[in-house]
Order: sequence, then C-alpha cells, then structure tokens
Amino acid sequence: MSTDSVNPNRRRILNWTAGVVGAVGAGYAAVPFIRSMSPSAAVQAQATETVDLSKIEPGQRITVMWQGKPVWVVRRTEEMLATLESSEVVDQLKDPESAASEQPEFAANPFRARKPEWLVMIAICTHLGCIPSYKPEPGGNFWSGAWEGGFFCPCHGSGYDFSGRVMAGSPAPRNMAVPFYEFLSDSEIRIGQPAG
Repeated sequence: MSTDSVNPNRRRILNWTAGVVGAVGAGYAAVPFIRSMSPSAAVQAQATETVDLSKIEPGQRITVMWQGKPVWVVRRTEEMLATLESSEVVDQLKDPESAASEQPEFAANPFRARKPEWLVMIAICTHLGCIPSYKPEPGGNFWSGAWEGGFFCPCHGSGYDFSGRVMAGSPAPRNMAVPFYEFLSDSEIRIGQPAG
C-alpha cells in the first residue's frame, strides 16, 4: 500500500474524534473521583452548630457537641467578669493576653469573647485532653493560688479562669481554645464557619 493513497484529512478527523471521545471519557471517569473529595451531608451538618442562648441562666454552663468536640457556652455573671481583670487573677496567669492560644481575632481581649457575658470555648484541657470541671465558686482547696472561680482539670491539676486562660503552675501549656462563632440574634449563636 502506497502512502499516496492515505487521505491526510481523514487522519486528522480520526485523531480529532479520538481525542474528543477520550476527553469526554476522562471527564466522566473524573466526576465520581472529584465528588468523593467533597464532604458528605453528614460532615457538612457537623460543620456548624446553632445554640439557643435564651434558656441559659446567669452563671450557668451548657455543653454542646461540635465537630465531635464538647463546647461550653457559659453565661457569665457580673462577679465572674470582674475577676477577669482583677490583678489577683491576672498575676496568676501564664498567658493573660492569650498570645500563644488558639482563638479567632475577635477573642483577643480579656473576655476572649464577642460579648463579655458569653464564653464559648472548646472544653478540652490543653495538657492531655481531659475535660475540666466547672468550679464557679471562689476558694476551694484544690488550687494552690487564690482561686476566684473558673475551670479545674482533675486529671493533672490545671486551673483556668472564667475565660479559659491557664493559671501559672498548671501543667497545661496554653489557654483553652475558642472556636469561631457568631451571633445570629441576641439569643442564638452559630459555632463554626458556614460552608460557602
């Protein structure tokens, strides 16, 4: 067979057709793979958690689950808030400015909150991951310093104030983490950043 009988236009059309069919086939094969990388509906449902604040009394703490972690929402009283800037408490803190802590920008204040009355914090000790106890009463014989109330980890003795700032002398290396959250209204918050 001589090369004089080969039609170059026909070869171009066959190559182009094969390329288009191959690209379409690769696209169909890639769609399930790309979809498998998207979070499932169950994961997206856990990305945020809405909390009704209207039933929380002053001084009360509730626990909600967000992304598999316990999160505390505490409605602090005026007395609790007063301790956060008192020199007796601040002088006992490892990181009073929360410079080495995991927190959003809006929590860079002594209250570590958007609104001083409301503390939203991941309820896990930064030492070895235990869940501290809520000890709102001042005094007590479980802490060596002047205890004005806060959170105490019974596993290894770490103390935190009412903002989750760790006390000096605690084995915990840093303050408790504050997740991203926002107020949807005066009585409702959403923990976590919405997708999109």
